[in-house]
Amino acid sequence: MHYVDGFVLAVPQANQEAYRKHADDAAAVFKEHGALEVVECWGDDVPEGKLTSFTMAVKREENEAAVFSWVTWPSKEVRDAAWPKVMEDPRLPKDMSAMPFDGKRMIYGGFRMIVHR
Repeated sequence: MHYVDGFVLAVPQANQEAYRKHADDAAAVFKEHGALEVVECWGDDVPEGKLTSFTMAVKREENEAAVFSWVTWPSKEVRDAAWPKVMEDPRLPKDMSAMPFDGKRMIYGGFRMIVHR
């Protein structure tokens, strides 16, 4: 089965278009290095939790939206080979402070698919 990198982050509402452009540019780079798809989702109905939630996990502030995204790869091997190339690609910012979000509050990880219908 495919392999997935998942991300949750908080983005200032005012940066939605800048984030969309950044995500679109990054998607092109991921796909050039073997990604099957890149999906970016802007939080629209993200409830606050009592113990846990997307918003709590990224310490979302009042003027921010929770963003949920993922990159699907054909395999973990393709993903592992691609990431160093993605990180060195000159089209992507090297400095996290140049991103339209606070990268210190981003949650990410790689996941093996166990059900895909």
